Amino acid sequence: MSDRLMVAVPRGALFEGTLDLLERLELDVAEVRANDRKLLFEGPGIVTMRPSDVPTYVEHGSADIGITGKDVLLEQSDRKVYELLDLGYGECRMVVAARNGGDPIADALRRLGRVRIATKYPRVAAEHFARTGRQAEIVEVKGSVELAPLTGLVDGIVDLTATGRTLEENDLRVLEDIGVCTARLIANPVSHKLKAAAIDRLVERIRR
Repeated sequence: MSDRLMVAVPRGALFEGTLDLLERLELDVAEVRANDRKLLFEGPGIVTMRPSDVPTYVEHGSADIGITGKDVLLEQSDRKVYELLDLGYGECRMVVAARNGGDPIADALRRLGRVRIATKYPRVAAEHFARTGRQAEIVEVKGSVELAPLTGLVDGIVDLTATGRTLEENDLRVLEDIGVCTARLIANPVSHKLKAAAIDRLVERIRR
């Protein structure tokens, strides 16, 4: 079997950092950089997609390896993929945030015995509040999560932040840190066995 690897590359915030990494590994990514609409690049063995789709393609073997954020892996913890390396770039914090002035989350817990939280990460949010012994109703949103507490939909949010600027601009502040998320290298379990030599060489080159 060929040792050639198909790599799932995330579009979005991790895209440029991932291409920089692949370029340092002597993979030709010029066509990928030049074409915003094309998704499959058979020459270098790259397929591009939303970060949240990377574990799906890797789990099912459409890509041998992939790169995505730790936030995606936490939210999709049931995916059958191997997490091989913390790549160190794309660092963000997963946080609990609420409106400035007082502590709306603590107030809701005192008044109602539960808190309502909006997030794009329902599994992460539910596990965090359960782990800290607080009852939370999780409201999943797809768009700008910062809007939810401003309109009174929820008491707080769980979201990623890099600089905190978006939170500040929307009159929100960080109340709790859940964890730090960076780009991670993942592998399909079958590919990890059948193409072990190629994947091991790649991991070693990245470490160096």
